Amino acid sequence: MPDIRDELTGALSDPDPVRRAQIQMLKPLPKRFYTTVTIAPAENGGYAVLLDGRNVRTPAKAPLTVPTAGVAELLVEEWEAQKEEINPATMPVTRLANTALDGVAKDIRGVFDDILKFAGTDMLCYRASDPEGLVARQTERWDPILAWAAKTLGARFILAEGIVHQEQPAAAINAYAGALRSYATPLGLACLHTITSLTGSALLAIAFAEKRISAEEAWELAHLDEDWQIEHWGTDEEAFQRREHRWQDMLAATRTLDALR
Repeated sequence: MPDIRDELTGALSDPDPVRRAQIQMLKPLPKRFYTTVTIAPAENGGYAVLLDGRNVRTPAKAPLTVPTAGVAELLVEEWEAQKEEINPATMPVTRLANTALDGVAKDIRGVFDDILKFAGTDMLCYRASDPEGLVARQTERWDPILAWAAKTLGARFILAEGIVHQEQPAAAINAYAGALRSYATPLGLACLHTITSLTGSALLAIAFAEKRISAEEAWELAHLDEDWQIEHWGTDEEAFQRREHRWQDMLAATRTLDALR
C-alpha cells in the first residue's frame, strides 16, 4: 500500500498558487493519518519532523530536515494545525522547506544569481512621472531604503523614470551580493527568493533580512503603487483574495528567515 504522504507531494510543492489550488480540486484532500508531530535531531545535523515517529519526506523523498529548532517548530505548527483533512494550502512553510531541499540545494548559485537579477531591475529604482501625489509618495517611502542600502551595504543604485531599463552600476550589484552571501544556504535563499518574488524588490528582501524593516513594512512598500490605485479607483474581491494568499506566503518566508537566526 502506498504511503499516504505520497499523495501530498504535488500539492505541497507546486510553486504556483493557482496550480496548487487546481491540484487540490482534482482530488479530495487526504485524511489526517497521524496522531503526534515531534522534532528529533537529524542524522546529518539539523532537525527532522516526525509524524508518529516517522520522518516526513519531501516530494523527492528526502527527509524533511531544517537547520534550526525554530524552523522545525514552524513546521510542527503547520502539521499539528491540520484537522480531519490535510490541506496543503495552509502549509506554506512546509512548501518552502520542500523547495529548499529539493530545488535550491541543487542549484544554490542559480538561485543566488536570480536574486541578483532582481536587484538589477529593482522596483524601488523605477519611479512614476505622474501623478504628483504618487511621485511624492514613492520618494518619501522608497528613498529611505535606497539611502540605507547605500550607507549600510555600500550599494548605490540609480533611479529611472518610467519603464525604460536602467543599467545598475556593477559596484552596487557586487555590494548587494556581498550582503546576500550571509544568507546563501538552501533555506535562506529560498526565503529571500520568495520575498523578492512576492514584493518585486531584492532591496526590500535584504532590508527585511537585515532588520531594517518589518515584514509588514516590506509588504506595504511593495504595494505602494497598488494601494495608490485602490485609494483612487477601488479594488475587487478577487484581487483582494489574491493579495491575501500571497501575504500568507510572504509571512511564511519572513517567519522562516527569522527562525533561521
